[in-house]
Amino acid sequence: MLNFIWISLVLVSIVLSVINGTTMQVVQSVTASCKSSVTIAIGLIGVMALWLGLMRVAEKAGLIRIFARIIGPVLRRLFPAVPKDHPAMGAMIMNISANMLGIGNAATPFGLRAMEYLQELNKNKNVATNAMCTFLAINTSSVQLVPVTAIAILAATGDPNPTSIIFPALLATSCSTIAGIVAVKFLEKTKLADAVMRLIEKCKWRQTNKGDAL
Repeated sequence: MLNFIWISLVLVSIVLSVINGTTMQVVQSVTASCKSSVTIAIGLIGVMALWLGLMRVAEKAGLIRIFARIIGPVLRRLFPAVPKDHPAMGAMIMNISANMLGIGNAATPFGLRAMEYLQELNKNKNVATNAMCTFLAINTSSVQLVPVTAIAILAATGDPNPTSIIFPALLATSCSTIAGIVAVKFLEKTKLADAVMRLIEKCKWRQTNKGDAL
């Protein structure tokens, strides 16, 4: 679907440039954008290496484990269905802690492992549990204490104060995380997900009966 959207955007822009007689400007713009993208990408290498190196040092120094101790009690309240000493809880805590520090490379394995452990606790293997949905919402919104990628891009593009994005990013991601958690817990209470699943099963049943009748 995403490929279709990108191809459509490119084709529409080409058609409109031909209609408006701005084909040459479009070609020049594409060429300039390619040049600037390469320049930014090369500039990102040093900045990303610096920040990721600092985050790796923080990880080795035990900063992630400190965050894990802080957010552990909160997560145990958000995931009441997950046993306290289950490996899923530890994997989720480590994943969220790494994401908060902007260490995406370290967070990804913990996130995958957490989902595998949550699936082991899942009684209905074809339907995501409340814990899975909650973890996905938190992981997607991901509170950012240090938005490494955004800082690196701003620095590479010549921003005089790239770290000024830290507070706005923290505020925005905190709001998105709170919104995600509230939405998930609201849907849990209203049992709307169960109603949707029953509706889907009913539609499948009707489709099957219709096919058999034909």
